[in-house]
Amino acid sequence: MPRSTPAVPSDLQELRGRFEDWRRTRRGKLPIPEPLWAAAAEAARSHGVCQTAQVLRLEYKKLKHLTDGEVGGKPVRRRRAPAPARLVELAPLPTAAAECVIELEGPRGKLRIQWKGATAPDLAGLSRVLWESA
Repeated sequence: MPRSTPAVPSDLQELRGRFEDWRRTRRGKLPIPEPLWAAAAEAARSHGVCQTAQVLRLEYKKLKHLTDGEVGGKPVRRRRAPAPARLVELAPLPTAAAECVIELEGPRGKLRIQWKGATAPDLAGLSRVLWESA
């Protein structure tokens, strides 16, 4: 089944004619003149970069760059580059020394653990070692 070609807007057809005239009359490998690029960028803002690049036979990426971040008259949202990583040192806030007392009672007797300071020891491991030692 043949594909149907979408209708090309009249202003884009007129611009295609200007590009074809320039291609026929240029000598050598001259770059496309700035006024033609400006007209192509304006058409891309109205009709989209892809369609304009295809109809005018232009390089898509260059045309997209010339549209100044607009496609179809709407600004294109671009992702911001991530901020460079920074090292942040985290330190505990100076607070009053914490105090804790834990008392354990079992068949072997009583065990009392008391500590003062900002860090808590591994109480479960410590009490198990002390409680189970002979």
